[in-house]
Formats: sequence, C-alpha cells, structure tokens
Amino acid sequence: MPAPTSPDEPEGLRTGTLSTADISFFVVSAAAPLTVMAGVAPIALVLGGIGAPAGYLLAGVTLAIFAVGFTTMTRHVKSGGAFYAYITRGLGKPVGIAAALLAMLGYNGMEIGVYGLLGSATADTAHALWGVDIPWLPVSIAGLLLIWYGGFRSIDFGAKVLGVLLVAETGILVLLAAGVLLEGGADGLSFASFAPAHVLVPGSAAVLAFAFTAFTGFESTVIYRREARNPARTIPRATYIAVCFLGLFYAFVVWTVIQAFGDDKVVEAAAGDTGGLFFAAITTYVGAWAADLMHVFIVTSVLASLLAFHNAINRYGLALAEEGVLPPLLGRVHPRHRSPYVAGLAQTVLGLAVVLGFAAADADPYTQLLLWVNTPGGIGLMALQLLAALAVPLYFRRVRHGEGVLRTVVAPVVAAVLLAGAIVLVVSKIDVFTGASATVNTVLVALVPGVFLLGLLLAYRLRRTRPEVYANFAAEPDSEPDSEPRSGPDSDPASTQGEEPSCPHPTSSSSTPESARPSSPATPLSPSATD
Repeated sequence: MPAPTSPDEPEGLRTGTLSTADISFFVVSAAAPLTVMAGVAPIALVLGGIGAPAGYLLAGVTLAIFAVGFTTMTRHVKSGGAFYAYITRGLGKPVGIAAALLAMLGYNGMEIGVYGLLGSATADTAHALWGVDIPWLPVSIAGLLLIWYGGFRSIDFGAKVLGVLLVAETGILVLLAAGVLLEGGADGLSFASFAPAHVLVPGSAAVLAFAFTAFTGFESTVIYRREARNPARTIPRATYIAVCFLGLFYAFVVWTVIQAFGDDKVVEAAAGDTGGLFFAAITTYVGAWAADLMHVFIVTSVLASLLAFHNAINRYGLALAEEGVLPPLLGRVHPRHRSPYVAGLAQTVLGLAVVLGFAAADADPYTQLLLWVNTPGGIGLMALQLLAALAVPLYFRRVRHGEGVLRTVVAPVVAAVLLAGAIVLVVSKIDVFTGASATVNTVLVALVPGVFLLGLLLAYRLRRTRPEVYANFAAEPDSEPDSEPRSGPDSDPASTQGEEPSCPHPTSSSSTPESARPSSPATPLSPSATD
C-alpha cells in the first residue's frame, strides 16, 4: 500500500509503489499470452510443424541473453527514459533522440492496432456465445474510454486490474494443459517436438519470426523505474521473470496442444480450423463450458494488453515532456492519482483518430487496423532492443564499473547478433504477418527507418536551436526515488549486486499474422553520453 502524499511532497509519479509482481503483471499482460496462443500458435504449427514449441524456447533464450546486459545497465542508468536513456548512454544523443521517437512509434503502434482486435474479437465472441452480431467500431471506442480511465487512475490500480486479468487468461490455458496431461493426450505423451529432425525444418524461420513478436513489451520493465520499490533489484527481477515465464509457458502450452491432437494429426487440424484449434482442444479435454470461458478471456486478454501498453506510452510521453522534446503540457501529473493523465488523454485522442480513420475508410478491423498498425510497431520495438544491446558494451567501455565481461560485452554482443537475425526473419516474412500487397508491406517496413531518420534530424535541430534541451537530454536524476530498503521481497540492501533470478516454472504481444483469418475469435504483434 503506497504511502499517502504529504502536502509538501512534490507532485509527480507515485514512487515506491510497484513490486516485482506488479511490474511483471504489466509486461506479461502486454504480451497477451492467451491471445498469442489461441491466435498465432496454430499458424506457427501449420508453417513449422510440431517443432513449433522449440521456436518459442529459442526466442526466449535470445531475449534472456539480451536481458543480461540490459538489466546490468539498470544499475547504472537511473533516468526515466527507459530505452532511449540506455541508447543515449552508449550510442550518443542523436541516436538516443531518434530512439525516443522510434519508441513512441513502437508502443503506439502496438497499442492502437489492438483496438481493431478488441472490436473484432468481441464481435466474434458475442456471435459464438449468443448468436448476435455487433459492430466492431462501438466496441473499440468503448475500449478506448475504458483504457483511458485505467491509465488515469493510479498505477497500483492498474497493477491490481492486470493481476486479475492475467490470472484469468493464463489460468484457462493451464486448465487446458492439465486436461490434456491428465488424459495422456490423443496418443500418449511425446517429446518429438524437441527432436532436431522436427525443429530444423524449412518452416522454422517463420516460427521464430512469430515467436519473437510474442514477447513484445517484456522490456518495458524499465519504464516503471520511478514507481518501483528498490528499482535496482525490482527491475532486473521483473525482466527475467517476464522473459523466462513467457518463453517456458508458450513452449509448454503449444506442446500440450500438440499432444491433444497427436503428432501426426495436429498440423492437419490447425490448417483446417486455425482460429478454432484451442477451442476444440479445451472442449474435448475439459468441456464446452471452458471453451465459452476461453472466448470471454480472449477479450479480457486484449483489454489487459491495451492497458499495459497505454501505461507504458504515457510514461514515455511524460519523460519526453520533462526532457523538453514534447510539449510541457504532456508532463503534467494528476495531483491525486499521480498518473501522467494529460499524456494519457493525448494518447487516447491519437488512438481514437486512427480508429475512426480506418473505420471511415471501411477497413477491416483485424486484417488492416490490427495488422497494418501493429507490424511497424513490433519491428520498431525489436529495432530498439537491437540498439540497446549495441549500447551496453559501448557504455561500459567508457565508465568505471565492477561488472564482469560476460554481462557487459559477451551477452550484449551475442544478443545483438541474434536480434539482428530476428529482425531479418520478421521482415522477410512480412507478407505472412500482414497478408497485404508488396506496396503496403514496403511502406509498413519503411516507417521504422523513416521515423529513426526523422529523429536524427530532430536531434541535430535541437542541438542547433535549443542547445540546453539537447545538452540535458536523458540526464541522470539528482537522486534515486525510493532507494531506501523496504520490508518485503524487494528490499534486500545488497540488491545492487544481486544475482539474476532463475526462470520460474511455467504456470500460466502482440502482432498477429494474416496467413489465415480465424473462423472463431483469434488474435495477433550516470556519466554523460557522447554526442
């Protein structure tokens, strides 16, 4: 329970509020596990066969390696600017400012497109459960208002909401897995999915591309630094928990669905009813009532993802307003809820404009609003991960530190190589993600380098016309909020040099490809820096 605000306390984000679990709820909810599994995993099975679970594990391993250098840097960079602050420290202010614009594209793209998914998934659920047809646009607009209100309220309110929704969506998948395992699957349990003969197949590249997009948003732990309890310990913990949980859970759930149909029949079943694969499995092994719950929980999964991304975007907007890059008005914090409410309102207005624009063009909410807006967002966030990985060794070359070479050089360099390969995979499979023409795909991909170039031009303009803003960009705060130890799991005074936590056992993003339109609700993806 956060301490009440005293009259003399400066207005700002509520510090010392979020625990490791709270931040984990935000980042795992952004990935939308149920949405990714029911909507994307069947397509991965069609393209990659029964080796698909290994693709999720490989993506998880890559991002865990990235997290080594990324979380090591959290102990040294305390700015609220998250990605762009890290990149500024290692690659310089022009690249950092360009990264800030790219982050706004990435997170806005990942959220706004999902309003189309909310409308289509809710309409599909209403038709499946009650046989009624509802238009998608009013649902999407209602969702915009609901998410605005969730972001307007305090951060601990959002954490509680996401905790409940995440338990619901992961719980239904655990229920499916338990039913399959208790029955022994269709033909007995098999681990053929992890055999090299099934992993190293021509479709593996497509599976890996889908798998990387399924983790979108896990790195946003650092955005909540100012609101975290003992951030030097909480942020690394939450990052590792998120990436390890998602990697293990995704692989586990896809493997259990393979067992539900059998190694020799699951690909045919997925191809025949891509959107209904998970619903058919849970109906067979648990019951029709569970399939009805899964329909409902897909909608709540989408809402959870929207709220998580909305909160992340608001905090980026707040940080950039405080930097002087965005209008100061966006830096206002609500005196009672301590939320960046003006940035949240601006983001909601932007989302409404995009949704209404696609509706006016009579665009499909799934194949166009979702996929066309999500795709550059997902690629933009992967590009930020690559830049952050490159920034780590360059930063630690210039500062005194007590970190080991594994954390500061080896892991980030390996991560950079793997992430570069992942970006190439995603771009090479862009037609599978969007189902669009070559012209549309070219525009969608070109948005990412285009925004980055625009950011570079903005940086050079700031250096010439507003040198004080440029000089102070991504500067370190005078003090670390809530740096004193607290009671509870996040209060160890030795936290700054603690070991990374191990991956949790599985118990419970978001771009969606268009290779098959689902027939039932499915879904998509301290020292100054050099100039």
